[in-house]
Amino acid sequence: MSSIFGRKLKISIFGQSHAEAIGVVIDGFPAGFAVDRAALRAFMARRAPGQHAFATSRKEADEVEFISGLLDDVTCGAPICAVIRNTNTRSEDYRELFDQPRPSHADYPADVRYGGAQDVRGGGHFSGRLTAALCVAGGLCLQYLAQKGIAIGAHIAAIGGVKDTPFDTVKVTAADFLGGTFPVLNEAAGDAMRAVIEAARADGDSVGGIIECAAVGLPAGIGDPMFDGLENRLSAAVFGIPAVRGVEFGNGFEAATLRGSENNDCYYEKDGVIRTCTNNHGGVLGGISTGMPLVFRAAIKPTPSIAKEQQTLNRRTGQVEPLVIRGRHDPCIVPRAVPCVEAACAVVLCDYLI
Repeated sequence: MSSIFGRKLKISIFGQSHAEAIGVVIDGFPAGFAVDRAALRAFMARRAPGQHAFATSRKEADEVEFISGLLDDVTCGAPICAVIRNTNTRSEDYRELFDQPRPSHADYPADVRYGGAQDVRGGGHFSGRLTAALCVAGGLCLQYLAQKGIAIGAHIAAIGGVKDTPFDTVKVTAADFLGGTFPVLNEAAGDAMRAVIEAARADGDSVGGIIECAAVGLPAGIGDPMFDGLENRLSAAVFGIPAVRGVEFGNGFEAATLRGSENNDCYYEKDGVIRTCTNNHGGVLGGISTGMPLVFRAAIKPTPSIAKEQQTLNRRTGQVEPLVIRGRHDPCIVPRAVPCVEAACAVVLCDYLI
């Protein structure tokens, strides 16, 4: 099924935005691993709604309840089932959507795919709410990878055209990973981004942006060629985050504007370790890690639920009519999507390394 991901480590995400709960089943996680609940709680808080003025006002504690797989906070080898209760839903805000699909949402294709049986409340299983379950799995995987000397971190690379200082793709280390609810390397850029978000919110609109993610400490030789490469699987996981519209590694699309002599990364050896002078390839060649920092970016579209009046088809009347979307929505999804990108990366790397 499409909500299951992984090979040796499998995660299965379940629930809907306004159902009783959402959650994840994690199968294949190593036994005997001590889970740091405080660290997981702090990681979940970065994604949780209602954390700042430019996030949705929907208040959810996102407390993780482990149903199975842990004994005294140590994994026991059984599948880990984690549940997050939905406690602050307002389903009446979505009553009209059975007839009026929202622009740039999954309402219409989901209706065709599932014959009208889909849950439209809050986007149902298509909602960004489901990324909380992804972050449970990713949070555990981040802890596991840390014991292997691998760290993952992301920051807001851009919002509405305002750019942060990029990671140094050659020298980036775990010390560059900030955490927090609005992670930027340049505080002045962060202030400008907040102003852009506030301007969009005040206008009843939204903005998108770019998230840059890096993994350091990843050894060379992880991955496979052709259709099962490291980029392939990372992209598949990251595209599981609603609102992601593009993924690029290293120089990405910029590489298409360069000559080979400008884009190539020359090898050298120091203290018995082979590295490259530059890292335009983003730490992956031929689908396999090179030992350089893994660096990729995800493009996030503007939140499609906006307060501005829009036009859409009323499928019951056959007429194009005005649509005013009710509910509580982020004027910019990017800040809360940062830990989701980290989580997706952690799940993929953990699957390779277990």
